[in-house]
Amino acid sequence: MSVSRNLIFVTGTRADFGKLKPLIRAVENSPDFESSLFVTGMHTLGRYGYTVDEVYKAFGEHRLSEGFRSIYTFMNQVPGEAMDRVLANTIQGLSHYVQEFRPDMIVVHGDRVEALAGAIVGALRNIRVAHIEGGELSGTIDELVRHSITKLSHVHFVANEEAARRLRQLGELRESVFVIGSPDIDVMLSSDLPSIEEVRDHYGIGFERWAVVILHPVTTDPEGTASCVKQMVDALLASEGNFVLIHPNNDEGCDAIFDEYTRLEGHARFLLFPSMRMEAFLTLLKHCDFILGNSSAGIREAPVYGVPTVNIAARQSNRFEHESIVNVEGVKDAIQVGIREATSRGRHEPCYHFGDGRSAGRFLEALTGPLLWEVPEQKQFVDVPLAD
Repeated sequence: MSVSRNLIFVTGTRADFGKLKPLIRAVENSPDFESSLFVTGMHTLGRYGYTVDEVYKAFGEHRLSEGFRSIYTFMNQVPGEAMDRVLANTIQGLSHYVQEFRPDMIVVHGDRVEALAGAIVGALRNIRVAHIEGGELSGTIDELVRHSITKLSHVHFVANEEAARRLRQLGELRESVFVIGSPDIDVMLSSDLPSIEEVRDHYGIGFERWAVVILHPVTTDPEGTASCVKQMVDALLASEGNFVLIHPNNDEGCDAIFDEYTRLEGHARFLLFPSMRMEAFLTLLKHCDFILGNSSAGIREAPVYGVPTVNIAARQSNRFEHESIVNVEGVKDAIQVGIREATSRGRHEPCYHFGDGRSAGRFLEALTGPLLWEVPEQKQFVDVPLAD
């Protein structure tokens, strides 16, 4: 490749940044590309740990050097702002940015409104959009957003062949879909994770044993979210274990979760954190007894380490099922049963359904090869013959 191409990575949460990080590193170390980061969303909110600092710690030293052009921070919301307004704000901010620094590609991840904004801006401005981890199934509004991003994107980097088949079912060109695995598994299986002693010391975690808890709102069922978190907190208070809780994302309904978590304050068995650096979180997950809640971390990441999951209610409906995952209703008794079952099961064999730790290399191989850049920017729906 004789001419450098410029890629903009859009990140709005601690979770998508963790997944994008191995891909960003692969690109910034290649002479064929220049890259920049558009940082927005939860990263800019103090309530969620102001994780834009983590972005600068990871990549700030490369700013304007080594092929990494810039980190641009855009505050797209205030706490409690509706998702449609957040989407509109992000479109406006990103549109202004690409007007000044027009990229060859906008890279987005997953199913958040920031990713949807990136795909909309790219599609309407005739800029190639690459979507990471499309073709997945999930509950609540996330699935609608994820599939919408797929239809607005030009190329797709998916976790496995199962996701690739779904994209073809959605009418995407076979040549536009690249199976690379889930990028965060690169980090999970690397030798770069901090030790558990370092993590416990840095975050002041004195527990010898613990479980991780992450519960997010279900935007399509705010009443159900309020009920579920109350029942979960009741179950936690009635249990005897130690728990490390990570704050929820900023979807509508998160206030109900924050309100219930105040009941845990002052209890020695509970530690609450607004956020945690991805590598530290993975080490904490790797050494925990189980993970409880409705986060995708329990469905995708925990099985890689063989860690049991107690998956509560319907947010992860129809997603990957594994022997390490215990699905329970969002009521106190069921959650308590799930905790006992997960504790009694112990560790499982590692599962690599979503990747084998080599995603970044496959991503860069696709970017430097000819096929990706030959995918037409004028999209057309590809019909899939239906069986009678």
